[in-house]
Parts: sequence; C-alpha cells; structure tokens
Amino acid sequence: MHDAHCFLDGEYLRVSQARVSVLDRGFVFGDGVYEVVPVYDKRLFRFDEHMARLARSLLKLRIPNPATRDEWLARCRALVRAEAASDQVVYMQITRGVAPRDHVMPQGLVPTVFMMTNPMRSPSAEQRHQGVACITASDFRWERGDIKSISLLGNVLARQLSADQGATETIMLRNGWLTEAAACNVWIVHEGALLGVPRSEHVLEGIRVELLRELCEDCGIAYNLRPISEAELRSADEVMLSSATKEVLPVTRIDGEPVGHGAMRGRPGPVYARLYEAYQVAKRTMSI
Repeated sequence: MHDAHCFLDGEYLRVSQARVSVLDRGFVFGDGVYEVVPVYDKRLFRFDEHMARLARSLLKLRIPNPATRDEWLARCRALVRAEAASDQVVYMQITRGVAPRDHVMPQGLVPTVFMMTNPMRSPSAEQRHQGVACITASDFRWERGDIKSISLLGNVLARQLSADQGATETIMLRNGWLTEAAACNVWIVHEGALLGVPRSEHVLEGIRVELLRELCEDCGIAYNLRPISEAELRSADEVMLSSATKEVLPVTRIDGEPVGHGAMRGRPGPVYARLYEAYQVAKRTMSI
C-alpha cells in the first residue's frame, strides 16, 4: 500500500504514522464530512467549488469550518508538492472531534482534520473507447444524500453489488426515479440534450453538475435538470457517469442491455465525445 503523505491536526506526516483517538466521533459514529479534490499537473481543479460544498456539508452537520479557504489551499498544495505524481486526488475529512460516546452532538469540540493525497487512478483508454457496464438497484440509502458524509455504508453496499457482477457502477433508482450512482452522478442524453436529476436531499450536488452546465453552454449542447424516470434511463440515447476521478465516462451497458439506438447502440455517443474533449480543456483552464 502506498504510504501517502498526509496532514493530521496541524502536522504533516505519512499515513502510516497518523493516529486518531478511538473516541473520535468519526470513528464511533461516522460523524463527519469529506471532500475529494482532483489535481492535474500539480494544480487543484475547481478548488473553490469543492470548498463551497465542504462548507455546506459542515454547516448541515453543525460542525464549525476549522480553516479558511487560504489555509485549506496551502495545506492541499503542500501535500501535492510532496507527492511525485502530476495527477493526484486530495482527500479531506473533517469529523466533529473527540468526546465520550453519546448520540447528542457535543458543543465546543475541536474538529479532527485529516487530509491525504494519492496518485489519481483515471479510467483506462479502453473504458473510454468502449464504455463501461453498470447495473441498477433500489436506492436504499438514507434520506440525506445531499451531505457529503463519511457515513458511506449504503454507498459501499450499493457499489459492491456492481463489483460482484464485474460492473463499474450501481445506478440507483428511488420509487422508479433516477437518483445517482454509488459514487457518481448519472446523466442521460435525449434528443441531443444532456439531462440530469434536480438538486434534492436524495442526491449529492456533484461539482461536475455546474461544470457540465458550463461545458454544455460552451459546446452548444442543450442542458436541463429534471426528474428522470427509469424508463427514460433505459431508453436513453446515451448514459454517462461523472465524478472527480471518472470525469465524464460513457455507460454502454445497463443490466446487460446495450445503451442507445441504431448504429451507436452499445457504443459511446457523440455528446459524450464533445463533453470529454471540453473537459480536457477545462482541466487546463480551471485549475489553480
């Protein structure tokens, strides 16, 4: 296992040296939030958007933000400099802190701050050329998917369903309507337009939601957020995943059935191709 550089409560060290109290509420309750910032050519991509989402998650859990924007930036940059890889992923985790075990949120705790960086594992050229397979499952997670919580057991169980079948992701449906995948947002293309689900407490607001809106505007692709039914998912012209590490990735099979129609059935589509190219440009222009 790669012994990554990390930051823990004011100290830079290696992951193998990091120690956290067994009474930390992140360990006992999963009481905390996290953020993942992609790094390209040693520069942080959409950093301010990630920090805004981190602040929203902390506010929803009543955890004070333990650092300023500039302090977060300095720590991220220090970790990135310490690793050799040009493309990395910075993981940031803030828990409520250490306290005797009690479900009630204690007041006045000092949040525990853990950060680490690792080389980015991007989708392979084959996955981009051929697309990936996904399965569907009922969205059995809790009702606050809008919080980027470290309590991820529901997502872990959902992702394992697809791993057991050799698929890349599990696309989740709640009462017949699309929500998201275990670790990605999900998009469909219908009549040339990119469609995603609207913001709600069931869905994490992915950083790429706004990014893809901007890219669609630049590319002249229609874009809309609205409820998407299971039938629309299964009859879509194209389906895509988006996340910090997958960027945008074409889905070409769902539950064993090819996605799309006609000559493009089971193949990555033209809207994906345009968005992927635009994304590569954005990586160069939207990183600091």
